[in-house]
Amino acid sequence: MINLLYISISGNTRAFAQRLVRYAEAQHEADSTQPLIHLTEISDASQAEGETAPYFVMIPTYLDGGNGIDNGFNELMTTAMGDYMREPGNAAWCRGIIGSGNRNFNEQYCLTAKEYCREFDVPFLADYELRGNDPDAQRIYAILVQTSEANQAK
Repeated sequence: MINLLYISISGNTRAFAQRLVRYAEAQHEADSTQPLIHLTEISDASQAEGETAPYFVMIPTYLDGGNGIDNGFNELMTTAMGDYMREPGNAAWCRGIIGSGNRNFNEQYCLTAKEYCREFDVPFLADYELRGNDPDAQRIYAILVQTSEANQAK
């Protein structure tokens, strides 16, 4: 089982997370060794439960000032995920982050995910734009499976 935590503001990340679950279910049905995905949506109402198993994070980019390059980074609306990960012990279980955004924002594309990677010292695994598509789901599922297997071998 692959644990995937996500935050969704406009519904795009939730839609893509559900697409990933459906893809994983199809892969598991064809080959029972292929892992399923368990989703957990994080919001301002989430209570820190204390993670006890490896997980991955999907996070969109919403900024309120700063371009993340030369004048800072001011995250907007996705801070609940950072707060959740900052709870004692939670970040230690994170195995990687997947970012999303709008490529029209150039250097700011996936900036929140990249900042989380830096803060929590975890790898940036993949990106997708807006709601993602089927090829994105296939690509990202393969990355999650490969990363999960590599972490289990350690």
